[in-house]
Amino acid sequence: MNLVTRILLVIGFSLHGFVPFGLFHSSAFAQANSTQIKKPSQVLILGDSLSAEYGLPRNSGWVQLLQNELKKQASAVKINNASISGETTSGGLSRLPALLNQKPDLVIIELGANDGLRGLPIEQIEQNLRNMIQQSKKSGAQVLLLGMRIPTNYGPEYTQQFYKLFQTVAQSEQIALLPFFLDGIATKPEYFQADRIHPNVDAQAILFKNVLRALEPFKSTLGLKN
Repeated sequence: MNLVTRILLVIGFSLHGFVPFGLFHSSAFAQANSTQIKKPSQVLILGDSLSAEYGLPRNSGWVQLLQNELKKQASAVKINNASISGETTSGGLSRLPALLNQKPDLVIIELGANDGLRGLPIEQIEQNLRNMIQQSKKSGAQVLLLGMRIPTNYGPEYTQQFYKLFQTVAQSEQIALLPFFLDGIATKPEYFQADRIHPNVDAQAILFKNVLRALEPFKSTLGLKN
């Protein structure tokens, strides 16, 4: 075999088994990026005036305090606060499908108080909450339900049924529950605005801490350390 033939054989082998370095490198880089780059977790808060900063200076509510805590701990979680003053469970249920299109990782439901203050049927409130929870879970999100209490305007039986419905729903749907969102302020007038219904600025830190404790099962999702 002469020299020319040997050279041609070597070239032919090299070309046959050749993988361009640039192509290999870019493929590996893209694969590495796809495993390293992850969409930041998102929390959807579906609530009423208690979460919508009703009567408060802007960015002073418990939701903002939660976002501040996430930033403090270098968490990339983003909060979508879809709370509206006066919102009911029916209103929240009607708005939820569009909000779930954003694929939140966690849905915090703070609704029901306005239903109870209007004396709406317990069964209706319960079913609306169940529907919201089930839709959220179906979308792939975890759920935290914030429980509420109401005054005895409609009698002690209705008041007790209202309080228990949150526990009933949370247990049967197997989700996390904060039994009473207003724990620590409900019986203290100094924590309420002049209407004696809506918590004031001083109460927001307490509400924030209540929710933060309830978020214990979701620390990994939220990137919280403490």
